[in-house]
Amino acid sequence: MELFYFMVFGALGAVVAALELSKNSKDRINTSPAFNSFKNNYLVVYSLMMGCYYLDKETTKYLRMKLSIVVRAYSGSLELMILAEFSTVVLTSLISFVAIDVGVILSNLAGDWLQGPYVYYLYSTYGFGKGEIGQLFIAGFGSSMLFGTIVGSLADKQGRRRACVTYCITYILSCITKHSPQYKILMIGRVLGGIATSLLFSAFESWLVAEHNKRGFEQQWLSLTFSKAIFLGNGLVAILSGLFGNLLVDSLSLGPVAPFDAAACFLAIGMAIILSSWTENFGDPSENKDLLTQFRGAAVAIASDEKIALLGAIQSLFEGSMYTFVFLWTPALSPNDEEIPHGFIFATFMLASMLGSSLASRLMARSSPRVESYMQIVFVISSASLLLPIITNFLMPPSKEKGRSISFAGCLQLLGFCTFEACVGIFWPSIMKMRSQYIPEEARSTIMNFFRIPLNIFVCIVLYNVNAFPITVMFGMCSIFLFVASILQRRLMAISDKPKMENWTAMKERDPEAEPLND
Repeated sequence: MELFYFMVFGALGAVVAALELSKNSKDRINTSPAFNSFKNNYLVVYSLMMGCYYLDKETTKYLRMKLSIVVRAYSGSLELMILAEFSTVVLTSLISFVAIDVGVILSNLAGDWLQGPYVYYLYSTYGFGKGEIGQLFIAGFGSSMLFGTIVGSLADKQGRRRACVTYCITYILSCITKHSPQYKILMIGRVLGGIATSLLFSAFESWLVAEHNKRGFEQQWLSLTFSKAIFLGNGLVAILSGLFGNLLVDSLSLGPVAPFDAAACFLAIGMAIILSSWTENFGDPSENKDLLTQFRGAAVAIASDEKIALLGAIQSLFEGSMYTFVFLWTPALSPNDEEIPHGFIFATFMLASMLGSSLASRLMARSSPRVESYMQIVFVISSASLLLPIITNFLMPPSKEKGRSISFAGCLQLLGFCTFEACVGIFWPSIMKMRSQYIPEEARSTIMNFFRIPLNIFVCIVLYNVNAFPITVMFGMCSIFLFVASILQRRLMAISDKPKMENWTAMKERDPEAEPLND
């Protein structure tokens, strides 16, 4: 492997370590022991669930991750600590270190992360072509769009904890279907996976926000949980699950179905934790609404509150661009079948995402700048980073010689893609924070799944036309969408300040000497 990859990975790792070690009191949020116990429980479950999801969406041929959860006694309770490592070279030494110094290792293959890089590869080993595989992926996004709102509403009505358990069961069934080479069975599995995706991105967050408020924890602490969830669930777990998946498929030669079996096992572990330690909460305990009433209420909330509508548009534009990037980065870096280390690059992207989540935790721990303010800059930077493939293709046309190592243009693009992934790391906890502020509790899951409708339509259109447009056009489209997101974010910041200004104006009429309100 070329030195360049190690240099990028090492530089990102050094920056992440420096950021985490240099945090001072201003960068940390003081919390209570009760909240820490509650937070750690959620982080373990969330990390297991996210481990299943992202591996189901990544379409590279290799997987490089492993999750190890160490249980140790702390203040009379069990504190779950997630240990991570970022390279297949050090996997053995990591396991030895943990076994000797800690003594108890619970190897967790974080369900969702364990699947993704092998989905496309598995389908190809069954003999399906690119078009048929594309239809399978469209089925997943389409089912998320069609059934997502229904399952989200059921989560608000029947209970978020129950919805989280349903996610585990549905995704386990999806993993089981991967054993069959029959196209119809695989299609059913993709539909089940799409339904599970909607639950993952609505029920878990809705349960967390409701439980956080029910227990009377400070609102500022919520951002701490969000940032840690992204740092661990989307960063460490992703990298380590990939290492373990590579061990199963390449080192142990257990075949491309092995990661799905492992994912099912750890989904079962996550479900056991939910059943044993989570309490139930609902969207609106004061009323018994049917699904149609919930749909209508969610639609009215979006239509009547510009902040909610803007938030939904911003989320759809960014996530749509992000999922499109998942399909584009491999052909962008190897347009002529250049030899690139897919797994190591994937791990590098996840490390960049960790860098972003670390930055987000610092930003959200302070009162200034506000989330609505700094996210404008994040969207502009992400838009510029996805312009690099267009610029490099114009200035440095790719060589026609096949099978070489990554080109100089590819190296520049890789740096740009790492920048984009850092923006993704900032985006997730920040959008979670804004959703907790603007989306009403009584219909949170329903509204969040409404947001996913335009997202899934966008991704389905991209997948259906993946061969119709040059890759530079696809990146240009994503860049434009991200820039539009920055404009909408600016509008959201402007209207989020209106109530304070209106309150001050009314107070000024009563008291001419009143001072303006400060954040």
